[in-house]
Amino acid sequence: MEITGTLLDAQTAACPFAHYDELREKAPVYLMPETGFYLITRYDDLRDIVADPQTFSNSIEMHAQAGERTSDGRNLGEVYAERLAEVGWGRVRTLHRTDAPEHTRYRRLMNRALAPGMVRRMMPDVERIASELVDGFADRGSCEFIGEFAFPLPGQVIAHLIGMDDADITTFKRWADAMLAPAQGLLVDEESARHFAEVEAEAQHHMAAVFEERRRSPGDDLMSAMIAPPDDGDEPFTMHELMDLMNQLITGGYTTTADAIGNGMLLLLENPNQMALLRSDPSLLQNFAHEVMRHSTSVQGLFRRTTRDVTLGGVDIPKDSILHIRYGAANRDPEMFPEPEAFDITRENASKNLAFSRGPHFCVGQPLAIQELIVGFGAVLDRLDDISLAADFVPQRAPGFFLYSLTSLPITFRKS
Repeated sequence: MEITGTLLDAQTAACPFAHYDELREKAPVYLMPETGFYLITRYDDLRDIVADPQTFSNSIEMHAQAGERTSDGRNLGEVYAERLAEVGWGRVRTLHRTDAPEHTRYRRLMNRALAPGMVRRMMPDVERIASELVDGFADRGSCEFIGEFAFPLPGQVIAHLIGMDDADITTFKRWADAMLAPAQGLLVDEESARHFAEVEAEAQHHMAAVFEERRRSPGDDLMSAMIAPPDDGDEPFTMHELMDLMNQLITGGYTTTADAIGNGMLLLLENPNQMALLRSDPSLLQNFAHEVMRHSTSVQGLFRRTTRDVTLGGVDIPKDSILHIRYGAANRDPEMFPEPEAFDITRENASKNLAFSRGPHFCVGQPLAIQELIVGFGAVLDRLDDISLAADFVPQRAPGFFLYSLTSLPITFRKS
């Protein structure tokens, strides 16, 4: 059956929803010829997959997720991994890259580090950062929302956790971009693969120094909690494990939250009735956050590996195949979400979206991400009126089929 378009095409990746509709209708389990991945696009199939890690494993080598190769056929993900091991701490599999029983240990310790009490203690800092960011542009009547608010808010929150100050945010973003490069399809040759690995290693050496300082003088913060002696018989994390966990926290807690904030503002601007409703009823902020994640899912897809031969949607899939499960497609499945293209902050089942996955691998950082959206938009809507897109602005998406990212969002407004 012929499928038009491919997610490797920049235009399709920038607006993949018509492609998803075609896949759900014609081939909801689709062998992508360019990569050998099986694309999964229906909500029910994704829900079943994430609930069954015994069959659909999270234990996947990095290079299996990077389809790019050198001219002599060498996988660029392997080049990245080898260089990272040479100059930093080589990748080991932790948390969402593992299955039980290994995953259970990582999850237990990370649940402690990101416990509800820890998130609550972070909220005054999040509120302060959001307020200071709005202060920085409120009197101007305009700003570039992605660079001046969407990225700095979660960026400063996470940067503070790893011992950086606000002046280091540019460096922090460069580190996060390098960590995401293999999954984003940004490894174009051996030179780029080695470069991004070296940038991640730079981040690793900074974090290693912070961990050692926290060992000497522990505090009431996330990094101290990650290295605190376990009280339930678990082994402490090694430095290799700590580096892999920090990679996941940074990529999952920074870039994806920033993307959600940018997407959320664009959705409000494109749907002024929803912005007016949210202004009139701030109690809708939490459901607004879930609807943003459903409608414009930050992480459009992740990977699983089959541990046995399996039949899914009538398609026979061999053992050790790589599945690319498209959360962004599932969250637009009309069988689950009627009128899925509509942005509706009163949608009753918005929280059923799969943006943070489900089951044992449900995103440990979800509570913090949702709270950052709530606090961030609370500050923006409280302080700014008459928010509009800059004249002649046309939204552009960053390259790659992994994240759904706006490159810029210039807005105008009146200080409240």
